Amino acid sequence: MKILSLLALALSLVASNAAAKDGRVVLVTLDGLRWQEVFRGAETALAEDPTYVEDRKAVKAAYLDPADRKAALMPFLHEVVAKQGVLIGDRDSGSCARVTNDQWFSYPGYNEILTGRPDPAIKSNDPVANANVTVLEWLVRQPGFKGKVAAFTSWNVFTAIINAERSGVPVDAGMTTPKPRGATEEHLARMQAQTPRIWPTVRFDVFTHNYALQALKRDKPRMVYIAYGETDDFAHEGHYGLVLDAARRTDGFLRELWTTLQADKAYAGKTTLIVTTDHGRGAGAKKGDWKGHGKVLWPRSDETWIAVIGPGVKAGLSRTPDCAGADQVAATALSALGLDWRAFDPKAGAPLPIFDGAP
Repeated sequence: MKILSLLALALSLVASNAAAKDGRVVLVTLDGLRWQEVFRGAETALAEDPTYVEDRKAVKAAYLDPADRKAALMPFLHEVVAKQGVLIGDRDSGSCARVTNDQWFSYPGYNEILTGRPDPAIKSNDPVANANVTVLEWLVRQPGFKGKVAAFTSWNVFTAIINAERSGVPVDAGMTTPKPRGATEEHLARMQAQTPRIWPTVRFDVFTHNYALQALKRDKPRMVYIAYGETDDFAHEGHYGLVLDAARRTDGFLRELWTTLQADKAYAGKTTLIVTTDHGRGAGAKKGDWKGHGKVLWPRSDETWIAVIGPGVKAGLSRTPDCAGADQVAATALSALGLDWRAFDPKAGAPLPIFDGAP
Protein backbone atom coordinates (compact mmCIF):
# COMPACT_ATOMS: atom_id res chain seq x y z
CA MET A 1 0.00 0.00 0.00
CA LYS A 2 2.89 2.38 0.81
CA ILE A 3 4.42 1.76 -2.61
CA LEU A 4 1.09 2.50 -4.32
CA SER A 5 0.67 5.67 -2.27
CA LEU A 6 4.16 6.86 -3.16
CA LEU A 7 3.54 6.06 -6.84
CA ALA A 8 0.29 8.02 -6.78
CA LEU A 9 2.04 10.97 -5.15
CA ALA A 10 4.85 10.86 -7.72
CA LEU A 11 2.40 10.79 -10.62
CA SER A 12 0.50 13.68 -9.07
CA LEU A 13 3.70 15.75 -8.77
CA VAL A 14 4.69 14.93 -12.35
CA ALA A 15 1.29 16.05 -13.61
CA SER A 16 1.49 19.20 -11.50
CA ASN A 17 4.98 20.05 -12.78
CA ALA A 18 3.93 19.43 -16.38
CA ALA A 19 0.94 21.74 -15.94
CA ALA A 20 3.18 24.44 -14.44
CA LYS A 21 5.63 24.35 -17.36
CA ASP A 22 2.76 25.01 -19.74
CA GLY A 23 0.78 27.01 -17.23
CA ARG A 24 -1.73 29.77 -17.68
CA VAL A 25 -2.88 32.36 -15.18
CA VAL A 26 -5.98 34.51 -15.01
CA LEU A 27 -5.53 37.21 -12.37
CA VAL A 28 -8.71 39.00 -11.31
CA THR A 29 -9.27 41.92 -8.95
CA LEU A 30 -12.56 43.14 -7.49
CA ASP A 31 -11.99 46.75 -6.55
CA GLY A 32 -12.43 47.48 -2.85
CA LEU A 33 -14.64 44.52 -1.95
CA ARG A 34 -14.46 44.07 1.84
CA TRP A 35 -13.48 40.78 3.43
CA GLN A 36 -16.49 41.27 5.70
CA GLU A 37 -18.91 40.72 2.81
CA VAL A 38 -16.81 37.94 1.29
CA PHE A 39 -16.78 35.89 4.50
CA ARG A 40 -19.90 37.06 6.34
CA GLY A 41 -22.22 37.99 3.51
CA ALA A 42 -24.47 41.03 3.71
CA GLU A 43 -24.24 43.15 6.85
CA THR A 44 -27.65 43.53 8.47
CA ALA A 45 -27.20 47.09 9.74
CA LEU A 46 -26.23 48.34 6.29
CA ALA A 47 -28.72 46.25 4.33
CA GLU A 48 -31.62 47.48 6.47
CA ASP A 49 -30.59 51.14 6.41
CA PRO A 50 -32.77 53.23 4.05
CA THR A 51 -29.83 55.61 3.63
CA TYR A 52 -27.91 52.90 1.79
CA VAL A 53 -30.57 50.60 0.31
CA GLU A 54 -33.57 51.69 -1.71
CA ASP A 55 -35.30 48.32 -2.20
CA ARG A 56 -34.74 46.82 1.25
CA LYS A 57 -37.31 44.08 0.72
CA ALA A 58 -35.49 42.69 -2.32
CA VAL A 59 -32.10 42.95 -0.61
CA LYS A 60 -33.43 41.17 2.48
CA ALA A 61 -34.84 38.31 0.40
CA ALA A 62 -31.67 37.92 -1.66
CA TYR A 63 -28.95 38.45 0.92
CA LEU A 64 -30.25 38.48 4.52
CA ASP A 65 -32.84 35.68 4.58
CA PRO A 66 -30.65 32.81 3.28
CA ALA A 67 -29.17 30.67 6.05
CA ASP A 68 -25.70 30.93 4.52
CA ARG A 69 -25.31 34.59 3.68
CA LYS A 70 -21.77 34.35 2.35
CA ALA A 71 -22.77 31.62 -0.13
CA ALA A 72 -25.86 33.59 -1.12
CA LEU A 73 -23.63 36.55 -2.00
CA MET A 74 -20.68 34.74 -3.58
CA PRO A 75 -21.57 31.10 -4.27
CA PHE A 76 -18.68 30.36 -6.62
CA LEU A 77 -16.04 31.52 -4.14
CA HIS A 78 -17.50 29.43 -1.32
CA GLU A 79 -18.88 26.39 -3.13
CA VAL A 80 -15.98 25.90 -5.56
CA VAL A 81 -12.85 27.92 -4.73
CA ALA A 82 -12.95 27.47 -0.94
CA LYS A 83 -13.30 23.69 -1.36
CA GLN A 84 -11.07 23.04 -4.36
CA GLY A 85 -8.58 25.85 -3.81
CA VAL A 86 -7.57 28.52 -1.32
CA LEU A 87 -9.64 31.31 0.26
CA ILE A 88 -7.64 33.48 2.68
CA GLY A 89 -8.65 36.51 4.72
CA ASP A 90 -11.47 35.47 7.07
CA ARG A 91 -10.35 37.39 10.13
CA ASP A 92 -13.24 35.96 12.15
CA SER A 93 -11.49 32.59 11.85
CA GLY A 94 -7.96 33.83 12.39
CA SER A 95 -7.04 34.13 8.71
CA CYS A 96 -5.36 37.28 7.46
CA ALA A 97 -4.62 39.11 4.22
CA ARG A 98 -3.60 42.72 3.74
CA VAL A 99 -1.92 45.27 1.52
CA THR A 100 1.62 46.19 2.56
CA ASN A 101 1.66 49.70 1.07
CA ASP A 102 0.99 52.65 3.38
CA GLN A 103 -1.78 54.31 1.38
CA TRP A 104 -4.66 51.82 1.26
CA PHE A 105 -6.25 52.97 -1.98
CA SER A 106 -6.27 51.89 -5.59
CA TYR A 107 -3.18 52.92 -7.57
CA PRO A 108 -0.77 51.96 -4.75
CA GLY A 109 -2.70 48.72 -4.26
CA TYR A 110 -2.68 47.70 -7.89
CA ASN A 111 0.98 48.61 -8.26
CA GLU A 112 1.75 46.36 -5.30
CA ILE A 113 -0.29 43.46 -6.70
CA LEU A 114 1.27 43.72 -10.16
CA THR A 115 4.89 44.50 -9.22
CA GLY A 116 5.29 42.47 -6.03
CA ARG A 117 6.15 45.33 -3.74
CA PRO A 118 4.81 48.67 -2.56
CA ASP A 119 6.17 51.93 -3.91
CA PRO A 120 6.14 54.75 -1.33
CA ALA A 121 6.40 57.30 -4.15
CA ILE A 122 2.86 56.47 -5.36
CA LYS A 123 0.57 58.65 -3.27
CA SER A 124 -2.40 59.33 -5.56
CA ASN A 125 -4.71 57.82 -8.14
CA ASP A 126 -3.57 60.28 -10.80
CA PRO A 127 -3.02 58.56 -14.18
CA VAL A 128 0.75 58.99 -14.13
CA ALA A 129 2.71 56.41 -16.11
CA ASN A 130 4.06 53.81 -13.68
CA ALA A 131 7.85 53.84 -13.39
CA ASN A 132 7.76 50.27 -12.07
CA VAL A 133 7.76 47.15 -14.23
CA THR A 134 4.69 45.00 -13.67
CA VAL A 135 4.69 41.23 -13.91
CA LEU A 136 2.67 41.66 -17.13
CA GLU A 137 5.40 43.79 -18.71
CA TRP A 138 8.12 41.37 -17.62
CA LEU A 139 6.22 38.37 -18.94
CA VAL A 140 5.55 39.82 -22.37
CA ARG A 141 9.34 39.89 -22.89
CA GLN A 142 9.86 36.25 -21.90
CA PRO A 143 10.04 33.31 -24.36
CA GLY A 144 6.61 31.95 -25.14
CA PHE A 145 4.71 35.01 -23.91
CA LYS A 146 4.96 37.45 -26.80
CA GLY A 147 1.40 38.24 -27.83
CA LYS A 148 0.14 36.08 -24.96
CA VAL A 149 -0.34 38.70 -22.23
CA ALA A 150 -3.34 41.02 -22.01
CA ALA A 151 -5.30 43.19 -19.58
CA PHE A 152 -8.99 44.09 -19.46
CA THR A 153 -9.98 46.69 -16.91
CA SER A 154 -13.02 48.77 -16.03
CA TRP A 155 -10.97 51.70 -14.65
CA ASN A 156 -9.12 53.71 -17.28
CA VAL A 157 -6.16 54.50 -14.98
CA PHE A 158 -4.85 50.99 -15.64
CA THR A 159 -3.39 52.26 -18.89
CA ALA A 160 -0.97 54.21 -16.69
CA ILE A 161 -0.59 51.58 -13.95
CA ILE A 162 0.49 48.97 -16.50
CA ASN A 163 2.26 51.68 -18.53
CA ALA A 164 0.80 50.39 -21.78
CA GLU A 165 2.93 52.66 -23.96
CA ARG A 166 6.25 51.46 -22.56
CA SER A 167 5.34 47.88 -21.67
CA GLY A 168 3.71 46.84 -24.92
CA VAL A 169 0.98 45.08 -22.95
CA PRO A 170 -2.42 45.56 -24.64
CA VAL A 171 -4.72 47.20 -22.08
CA ASP A 172 -8.44 47.38 -22.85
CA ALA A 173 -9.41 49.97 -20.25
CA GLY A 174 -12.36 52.17 -19.36
CA MET A 175 -14.62 53.43 -22.11
CA THR A 176 -12.12 52.78 -24.89
CA THR A 177 -13.61 50.57 -27.56
CA PRO A 178 -11.16 48.17 -29.20
CA LYS A 179 -11.42 47.54 -32.91
CA PRO A 180 -14.01 44.73 -33.23
CA ARG A 181 -12.58 41.40 -34.35
CA GLY A 182 -15.86 39.58 -34.83
CA ALA A 183 -19.61 39.83 -34.53
CA THR A 184 -19.64 39.51 -30.75
CA GLU A 185 -17.19 42.38 -30.29
CA GLU A 186 -19.13 44.50 -32.78
CA HIS A 187 -22.19 43.94 -30.62
CA LEU A 188 -20.25 44.77 -27.43
CA ALA A 189 -18.92 47.98 -28.96
CA ARG A 190 -22.40 49.06 -30.03
CA MET A 191 -23.89 48.26 -26.63
CA GLN A 192 -21.08 50.06 -24.78
CA ALA A 193 -21.54 53.17 -26.94
CA GLN A 194 -25.29 53.14 -26.23
CA THR A 195 -24.97 52.60 -22.48
CA PRO A 196 -25.23 55.61 -20.12
CA ARG A 197 -22.01 56.60 -18.36
CA ILE A 198 -22.30 56.91 -14.59
CA TRP A 199 -18.61 57.41 -13.80
CA PRO A 200 -16.22 59.41 -15.99
CA THR A 201 -13.30 56.99 -15.60
CA VAL A 202 -15.01 53.61 -15.19
CA ARG A 203 -17.17 51.47 -17.45
CA PHE A 204 -19.61 48.80 -16.37
CA ASP A 205 -17.96 45.48 -15.58
CA VAL A 206 -20.12 43.52 -18.00
CA PHE A 207 -18.12 45.00 -20.90
CA THR A 208 -14.76 44.33 -19.28
CA HIS A 209 -15.84 40.76 -18.60
CA ASN A 210 -17.09 39.99 -22.07
CA TYR A 211 -14.17 41.57 -23.88
CA ALA A 212 -11.88 39.39 -21.74
CA LEU A 213 -13.94 36.28 -22.48
CA GLN A 214 -13.68 36.87 -26.21
CA ALA A 215 -9.90 37.24 -25.99
CA LEU A 216 -9.57 34.05 -23.96
CA LYS A 217 -11.58 32.10 -26.50
CA ARG A 218 -9.87 33.60 -29.55
CA ASP A 219 -6.28 34.48 -28.66
CA LYS A 220 -5.54 31.90 -25.92
CA PRO A 221 -3.28 34.21 -23.87
CA ARG A 222 -1.16 32.63 -21.15
CA MET A 223 -1.46 35.55 -18.72
CA VAL A 224 -4.62 37.64 -18.47
CA TYR A 225 -5.41 40.35 -15.98
CA ILE A 226 -9.06 41.35 -15.46
CA ALA A 227 -9.96 44.25 -13.14
CA TYR A 228 -13.61 44.76 -12.21
CA GLY A 229 -14.60 48.01 -10.56
CA GLU A 230 -18.28 48.28 -9.62
CA THR A 231 -17.92 47.00 -6.04
CA ASP A 232 -15.83 50.08 -5.23
CA ASP A 233 -17.70 52.70 -7.21
CA PHE A 234 -21.13 51.86 -5.82
CA ALA A 235 -19.62 51.77 -2.31
CA HIS A 236 -18.18 55.26 -2.61
CA GLU A 237 -21.66 56.48 -3.55
CA GLY A 238 -23.20 54.75 -0.53
CA HIS A 239 -25.34 52.31 -2.53
CA TYR A 240 -24.92 49.22 -0.35
CA GLY A 241 -27.61 47.23 -2.15
CA LEU A 242 -25.87 47.85 -5.47
CA VAL A 243 -22.54 46.80 -3.94
CA LEU A 244 -24.12 43.48 -2.97
CA ASP A 245 -25.59 43.07 -6.44
CA ALA A 246 -22.22 43.85 -8.01
CA ALA A 247 -20.45 41.33 -5.77
CA ARG A 248 -22.88 38.56 -6.68
CA ARG A 249 -22.77 39.50 -10.36
CA THR A 250 -18.97 39.44 -10.34
CA ASP A 251 -18.98 36.08 -8.58
CA GLY A 252 -21.03 34.90 -11.55
CA PHE A 253 -18.37 36.32 -13.87
CA LEU A 254 -15.74 34.29 -12.01
CA ARG A 255 -17.81 31.14 -12.38
CA GLU A 256 -18.22 31.78 -16.10
CA LEU A 257 -14.50 32.38 -16.50
CA TRP A 258 -13.62 29.16 -14.68
CA THR A 259 -16.21 27.10 -16.56
CA THR A 260 -14.99 28.50 -19.89
CA LEU A 261 -11.37 27.75 -19.04
CA GLN A 262 -12.11 24.18 -17.96
CA ALA A 263 -14.02 23.52 -21.18
CA ASP A 264 -11.10 24.67 -23.36
CA LYS A 265 -8.27 22.18 -23.94
CA ALA A 266 -5.79 25.06 -24.12
CA TYR A 267 -6.60 25.91 -20.48
CA ALA A 268 -8.15 22.87 -18.81
CA GLY A 269 -5.89 21.45 -16.10
CA LYS A 270 -3.24 24.10 -16.77
CA THR A 271 -4.84 27.29 -15.50
CA THR A 272 -4.61 29.02 -12.14
CA LEU A 273 -7.26 31.59 -11.24
CA ILE A 274 -6.12 34.19 -8.70
CA VAL A 275 -8.69 36.60 -7.26
CA THR A 276 -8.05 39.44 -4.83
CA THR A 277 -8.73 43.11 -4.11
CA ASP A 278 -6.64 46.28 -4.07
CA HIS A 279 -7.74 47.46 -0.61
CA GLY A 280 -10.40 47.01 2.03
CA ARG A 281 -12.82 49.61 3.40
CA GLY A 282 -13.10 51.61 6.59
CA ALA A 283 -14.34 49.76 9.66
CA GLY A 284 -14.47 52.55 12.20
CA ALA A 285 -17.27 53.57 14.55
CA LYS A 286 -18.56 56.42 12.40
CA LYS A 287 -21.61 55.76 10.26
CA GLY A 288 -20.58 55.57 6.63
CA ASP A 289 -16.99 54.49 7.27
CA TRP A 290 -17.63 51.49 5.00
CA LYS A 291 -17.91 53.85 2.01
CA GLY A 292 -14.31 55.03 2.16
CA HIS A 293 -10.77 53.72 2.31
CA GLY A 294 -7.30 55.11 2.86
CA LYS A 295 -4.91 55.10 5.80
CA VAL A 296 -5.54 58.68 6.92
CA LEU A 297 -9.30 58.56 7.55
CA TRP A 298 -10.52 54.97 7.30
CA PRO A 299 -9.09 52.48 9.82
CA ARG A 300 -8.58 48.85 8.80
CA SER A 301 -8.97 49.53 5.10
CA ASP A 302 -5.70 47.65 4.58
CA GLU A 303 -7.54 44.37 5.29
CA THR A 304 -8.10 42.29 2.16
CA TRP A 305 -8.57 38.70 0.95
CA ILE A 306 -7.08 36.34 -1.64
CA ALA A 307 -8.53 33.34 -3.48
CA VAL A 308 -6.64 30.86 -5.68
CA ILE A 309 -7.72 27.74 -7.54
CA GLY A 310 -5.77 25.67 -10.03
CA PRO A 311 -3.39 22.72 -10.52
CA GLY A 312 -1.12 22.07 -7.55
CA VAL A 313 -3.02 24.40 -5.20
CA LYS A 314 -3.68 22.92 -1.75
CA ALA A 315 -7.40 22.26 -1.62
CA GLY A 316 -9.25 23.81 1.29
CA LEU A 317 -6.39 25.93 2.62
CA SER A 318 -7.81 28.92 4.49
CA ARG A 319 -4.76 30.56 6.02
CA THR A 320 -1.01 30.95 5.74
CA PRO A 321 1.56 30.98 8.58
CA ASP A 322 1.94 34.75 8.25
CA CYS A 323 -0.57 37.35 7.17
CA ALA A 324 -0.81 37.04 3.37
CA GLY A 325 0.28 40.16 1.53
CA ALA A 326 -0.80 41.71 -1.74
CA ASP A 327 2.91 41.89 -2.55
CA GLN A 328 2.90 38.07 -2.86
CA VAL A 329 0.44 37.90 -5.73
CA ALA A 330 2.89 38.56 -8.57
CA ALA A 331 5.30 35.84 -7.42
CA THR A 332 2.40 33.45 -6.88
CA ALA A 333 1.29 34.00 -10.48
CA LEU A 334 4.80 33.37 -11.77
CA SER A 335 5.10 30.18 -9.72
CA ALA A 336 1.80 28.97 -11.20
CA LEU A 337 3.30 29.61 -14.64
CA GLY A 338 6.30 27.46 -13.75
CA LEU A 339 8.69 30.45 -13.70
CA ASP A 340 11.23 31.55 -11.11
CA TRP A 341 9.81 34.68 -9.52
CA ARG A 342 13.29 35.79 -8.45
CA ALA A 343 14.18 36.33 -12.11
CA PHE A 344 11.42 38.94 -12.16
CA ASP A 345 12.38 40.68 -8.91
CA PRO A 346 14.22 39.00 -6.02
CA LYS A 347 12.98 41.79 -3.74
CA ALA A 348 9.34 41.13 -4.53
CA GLY A 349 7.12 39.36 -2.03
CA ALA A 350 7.62 35.58 -2.07
CA PRO A 351 4.88 33.30 -3.46
CA LEU A 352 2.08 32.35 -1.13
CA PRO A 353 2.81 28.89 0.39
CA ILE A 354 -0.28 27.40 -1.21
CA PHE A 355 1.09 24.89 -3.70
CA ASP A 356 1.60 21.19 -3.04
CA GLY A 357 5.08 20.68 -1.67
CA ALA A 358 5.28 24.21 -0.22
CA PRO A 359 5.79 24.51 3.56
